[in-house]
Amino acid sequence: MMYLGKVVTLSYTGYMSRLFKSFGKDSYIRRPFNWHDLHNVTIGSKVFIGSGTTLTSWKLSSDSVEGGKIIIEDFVSIGEDAHITATTLIHIGKNVLTGKKVLITDNAHGASTADLLDISPIKRPLYSKGPVYIEDNVWIGEKASIMPGVRVGKGSIIAANSVVTKDIPPYCVAAGIPAKVIKQIK
Repeated sequence: MMYLGKVVTLSYTGYMSRLFKSFGKDSYIRRPFNWHDLHNVTIGSKVFIGSGTTLTSWKLSSDSVEGGKIIIEDFVSIGEDAHITATTLIHIGKNVLTGKKVLITDNAHGASTADLLDISPIKRPLYSKGPVYIEDNVWIGEKASIMPGVRVGKGSIIAANSVVTKDIPPYCVAAGIPAKVIKQIK
């Protein structure tokens, strides 16, 4: 039975890989997989994308020529049911590991302004506070959220259920809502 599962994953990955800007060697996508506009998404080599994951690239407005870019470098493992959504840029470095149900986003449905509050959230224009950079060797715990306009430094650990709203320096442990550095490792 395990053999059949591997064959299905390989077949599905082969089919889906054609939709990406580039898709690295020995990378895999587990079904089911949800997506929108993958032609701006780059997947490195030996990347694993868990089942139930959603990758989306959106245009900031109808005037935009292309949607957000997602770059996932080599040796990254994305846990099940992750949601990665970009209107500008999300860059995930090498050897990053995420738990299940992680959110990484550079956007929201509208800026927090009074004139938009009378519009249904689904109809508000997408808004970004800036790109997201996750540097090499970062570990992101289960159900953590990485919000727009932040950089998570090399070798850092983001605790489960944390919400990262500001930059996290390299080599530390961050936890909480909003996430704060609780331990400097190096």
